[in-house]
Amino acid sequence: MEYSKEIKNRLKRIEGQVKGIIGMMEQEKDCKSVISQLSAARNAIDRAIAVIVSSNLEQCIRESLENGEKTEHLVKEAVELLVKSR
Repeated sequence: MEYSKEIKNRLKRIEGQVKGIIGMMEQEKDCKSVISQLSAARNAIDRAIAVIVSSNLEQCIRESLENGEKTEHLVKEAVELLVKSR
C-alpha cells in the first residue's frame, strides 16, 4: 500500500505531540496536563489508524471489483483491524 502525504503528515504531527509531552515531563509539568496531552496523542493515533484502514479498504475493494472478486471478506478484515487496534 502506498501511504498518502496526508497520513504521513498526521504521523509527523503525532511525533511532534509526543516530543512535546516528553518536554513537559522534563519540565516536570503536572500530571493532569501530561495525561491530557497523552490522551490527545492517543486520539490522534486512533484517527490515523482509521484513515489508514479506510484508505487501504478502498484500494483493496477497487482492485477486487476490477478483478471480479467478492469484497465481503475485505470489509470484515478492516473491521477486525479496527477492533484489534482498540
